[in-house]
Amino acid sequence: MNGIINVNKPQGITSFDVIRKLRKILSIRKIGHTGTLDPLATGVLIVCVGKATKLVQDIEKEEKEYIAEFDLGYKTDTYDTEGKVLDKVNDFSITQEQLENVLKHYVGNIKQIPPMYSAIKVNGKKLYELARKGETIERKARDISIFSLDLLKFDGKRVKIKCVVSKGTYIRSLIYDIGEDLKTFATMTSLVRTKVGKENIEKSFTLETIETLKENNDFSFLYDIESYFDYPTFPISGEKSKTLFLNGNTLVTPQLKNGFYKVYDSETNKFLGLSHVVSERLKAYKYY
Repeated sequence: MNGIINVNKPQGITSFDVIRKLRKILSIRKIGHTGTLDPLATGVLIVCVGKATKLVQDIEKEEKEYIAEFDLGYKTDTYDTEGKVLDKVNDFSITQEQLENVLKHYVGNIKQIPPMYSAIKVNGKKLYELARKGETIERKARDISIFSLDLLKFDGKRVKIKCVVSKGTYIRSLIYDIGEDLKTFATMTSLVRTKVGKENIEKSFTLETIETLKENNDFSFLYDIESYFDYPTFPISGEKSKTLFLNGNTLVTPQLKNGFYKVYDSETNKFLGLSHVVSERLKAYKYY
């Protein structure tokens, strides 16, 4: 079994829990997810199965859309409601204009310090492992991009936002930083990932639905590589060229611009694999 699944992750379990459940449902070990969601978070978790796991990093780098809610007035060690409250501000007054001005500050290419409660490794140890021991270490700021950040709802204490961000963005950290700028503190209360690249939550499948479909021998939840990627197509003709491509050799293609392509057999129209063109040379890309 090879392909890609748009899973609607439920609240209360880790992304690896999703993988563990899918391994049991699909009876296959080779499965990987493309971007971690915290237990509190729900929504789109793109999962690669079988040979498609070679493409995890390609999907992982796509931009993501989130709907997040947070409370003003307190902060926790995890930056969300699952952590321990560290500080509070009982008396504050924030206008919508003030909030919107702060949100504008974060749109664009910015630096972000990841939270201690994260899976990032420092000197071989995951940050959350150190955090659970009560340790806090200095973290390097990372380059991220906030493509859009829109205020959906605000009642003076509770906030709802929609944001489109790059790979590596921690929404918990974004909310924490917003609270610091407002001098009120802020803590994330809910998070829904609504899009990863072209995949959205409306097209996602719950684990229960996947299990039911699988029991009925219905694999409509599984994208094949050919249909998942919206790359332009390129037909290869001649047995020699096809053999070279399938063996991982480079083909000279002066007619093609740099970029990614889906390659087909010109005679049978059979999908042969993905390719990458650089300087008029085409080569199979992570062929599966």
